[in-house]
Amino acid sequence: MTWVLTLLGAAFIALALRDIYATLWHPTGLGTLSRSMFRIIWAIAARVGPRGRALGSAGPLGMIATVLLWAASIVAGWALIYLPHMPDGFYFSSALQPQSSSDPVAALYLSLVTVATLGYGDITPAYPALRLLIPLQALIGFVLFTAAISWILQIYPALIRRRAAARSVYLLATTDSAEVARHGEASIACALLDGVTDTLITAEFDVRQYGETYFFRESDPDRSLAAMLANVPSLVLAGEASAAMEVRRASARSKRQLSSLTDHLDARYLHTGGTLEQICHAYAADHGHRNAQQ
Repeated sequence: MTWVLTLLGAAFIALALRDIYATLWHPTGLGTLSRSMFRIIWAIAARVGPRGRALGSAGPLGMIATVLLWAASIVAGWALIYLPHMPDGFYFSSALQPQSSSDPVAALYLSLVTVATLGYGDITPAYPALRLLIPLQALIGFVLFTAAISWILQIYPALIRRRAAARSVYLLATTDSAEVARHGEASIACALLDGVTDTLITAEFDVRQYGETYFFRESDPDRSLAAMLANVPSLVLAGEASAAMEVRRASARSKRQLSSLTDHLDARYLHTGGTLEQICHAYAADHGHRNAQQ
């Protein structure tokens, strides 16, 4: 039983650490636990209360729930490791009476105190192997808290870049820039379309690296890439209709990048299997924005 509980506890810890690594540092973004947590909260938010207001809270709630799930997995894992050694493997302070409390409660208490790096010292290990585990758990607790702070610092710059991208598309769509791409001077039209391409590249890389940003909804359409993305195909079509070859090439680059972004969104989140335009509209609908095309 000792080895079973120890292996089970180690599995809980490894699962949490792997998920932290996958979410914060792996190029593909979200880990298994965090992805499931965000999807569940997003699905619930889409079905309760005013759609826009509920979805607007899904991203922050997903982060909080994920960090709590990581912490719970680590605390439970270490408690399972300590449990087989309770109470004989530990010294208890005179204020504690191990015979009056259950072993699971004592193991959970020790795990919570250690992962929080509080270090009360009222329960100390008696065996050399256990003495090595206590500081190891405290180190993992420090990693957990650092990861939570790092996650916040990573996500919000990506969200600002996404809002800037949406605002850029909004300004282009509301100033009849399609006519510039279709009939304007070639150098100006190319610069316009290449700017759109660069914006879409940044948006795609951000959502690939920080997959959780998909679940952050913007209430204002002009700051929501989900609402504004449906305007990009019209700019691409205008560039394709230009008489200048370099403008048509710039339009082709924009279209290829738009397809890359929408393909990723569809494969990872939307699952429509539709055309580029259909994916854009599905993206807007999933974020509670409808008829956002200018």
